[in-house]
Amino acid sequence: MSLKDSLRVMVVDDMSTSRGLIIQALEELGIKKIDFAKDGAAALRALVASPVHLVISDYNMPGLDGLGLLKGIRDNRTTARMGFILVSGTASKDIIEKGQALGMNNFLKKPFTTDGMRRVIQAVVGVL
Repeated sequence: MSLKDSLRVMVVDDMSTSRGLIIQALEELGIKKIDFAKDGAAALRALVASPVHLVISDYNMPGLDGLGLLKGIRDNRTTARMGFILVSGTASKDIIEKGQALGMNNFLKKPFTTDGMRRVIQAVVGVL
C-alpha cells in the first residue's frame, strides 16, 4: 500500500469554497482518506477523538484560528506528533514565525496549485 493510500488527512477551513479546493487538490494527488472540519474548535475535538497523520488548516477562521488549532494540537499528547500545514492568503513573516514557534511543519500560500500542494505535503510526510 502506498503512502497516499494510507495517509489520513484533515482539512480545516471555515469557507466551503477554500475547503473544496484543498480537498480537490488532495484527491488529484490520489489521497483518499480525507476528513474535514469547518472550524478550529470542531477540528480539535475530532482530532483528539480520531487522530490523523496530517492536518491542513486555514489560518484565518473565526473563534480558534489556524495557529490556535496548531497550539491545541501540539499541547495534547494524543495529537502532538501530527503533521501540520498552515494555508493562508497572507504569507506574513509574523504568521510564519509564530507557526514555526508552535511547531508548524510547512506553509502553503493561497492561491496554490496541486503541484504546490504536493511539494509541501511531501516535505512533511515523504514521497506520495
